[in-house]
Amino acid sequence: MNFLRNYEIKHQIAASLLLLIFAGGIGLFLFPGSPAGAAYGFLCGLAMSLICIFFTKKRYDHLKGLAADADRMLHGDRSLNFTNYQEGELAILANEVEKLLLRLTEQSDTLLKDKRYLSDSLADISHQLRTPLTSLHLLLTRLQKAVDEGEKRRLAYEGAQLLGRVDWLVDALLKISRIDAGTAVFARERVDAEALVEKALEPLGIPMELREQKIVREIEAQAGFTGDAAWTVEALGNILKNCMEHTGQGGTLWIRVSENHLFTEFQIEDNGSGIDSEDLPHLFERFYKGKDASDSSVGIGLALSRMIVCAQNGTLKAENRPEGGARFVMRFYKGIV
Repeated sequence: MNFLRNYEIKHQIAASLLLLIFAGGIGLFLFPGSPAGAAYGFLCGLAMSLICIFFTKKRYDHLKGLAADADRMLHGDRSLNFTNYQEGELAILANEVEKLLLRLTEQSDTLLKDKRYLSDSLADISHQLRTPLTSLHLLLTRLQKAVDEGEKRRLAYEGAQLLGRVDWLVDALLKISRIDAGTAVFARERVDAEALVEKALEPLGIPMELREQKIVREIEAQAGFTGDAAWTVEALGNILKNCMEHTGQGGTLWIRVSENHLFTEFQIEDNGSGIDSEDLPHLFERFYKGKDASDSSVGIGLALSRMIVCAQNGTLKAENRPEGGARFVMRFYKGIV
């Protein structure tokens, strides 16, 4: 019998033999010269020993079953039920083992999900980098063969644009990775809203001028929040760039900033085509490109913006304006939300 290999059983059998000898001696002591007394004591001791061994074996059978259930669950069987163990401490042990196995299963599922997500992300990153690099390679080949100086300048300008795109893409991906890994450090200092908006608009000045677009600012005096100015400029700049690209020639962008006792709110609006209802739930997902996205879009600007805002105890949401166009609402809370 396998359970005889346990030291507990061996010790219990040895103790039972001593008990039988002791019980026989007691019988002889109580009934001197009577074999029946010795036999009675011996049988009582034997009965007690067999009962103890029986219940010990039963307990070990339950433990063996519990170990087998745990092994099957570790190998992917999710249909197990540990409620069959109803015996005091054994039931407690089964409950703890079940919780441990469920936690390990959840962690395994999470790691598998993260592994798949990482694989998909690497494939997306590879694709996004390959596109401008391939274009740049072809452009350089044309540049080597170009004879006309005007053609050379045009190709050189296009090459610089592609390099800028690759540089922005790598920089954005590194920022996302730092936030994901928890290594990004966000300052906690007073940020002036007007200065922040001015900084975020700087790179968009020429593109908006070429599109004949205008900016309407409605910023409360002294409005601001506690956070990191450099990171938030990145977040706000991505939102403004998105609005600019989806607003037609001669369109208008509105930036409204207000502060109250609970939060500081930035509202960025445009009078463009708005956000498609199918795109709205996925707008802040990484590498998601909406129906109206340009060929140069990679789908990480808005995702990065939300990560930056959320990392500073804020929220970022998007919606459509009733009168047409898109609205982004960015809030930085003064307390924990």
